[in-house]
Amino acid sequence: MTKKIRGMTLLEVLVALAIFATAAISVIRATTQHSNTLSYLEEKTFASMVVDNVMAKVILAESLTAERSGKSNMAGREWYWTVKPVATATDFIKAFDVTVSTDQEQKSTIVTVRSYVDK
Repeated sequence: MTKKIRGMTLLEVLVALAIFATAAISVIRATTQHSNTLSYLEEKTFASMVVDNVMAKVILAESLTAERSGKSNMAGREWYWTVKPVATATDFIKAFDVTVSTDQEQKSTIVTVRSYVDK
């Protein structure tokens, strides 16, 4: 007389649970990394938009003699920027760096862009 065994043994259940837990941890880690990357890219995109706006103002003002700083509001956040003139090897062009940060002391710079304009 043969008896059919139905169901799973405890060992099989534990192995299946370990496989599921490993897969779940991988999915959670990937999701967390994806959301962190999205917020970083969003911040960098808005900071580069602020840089573009500040560069346009500097080019239109045509005065690059001294360092300037200020703040702009974009996407409901305050962005602090600094414009620094940079010496060039020739008198034909002027250069300046625009740095954007989210803190007023600008300890954590998000974007720095150097631009060249003719004199």
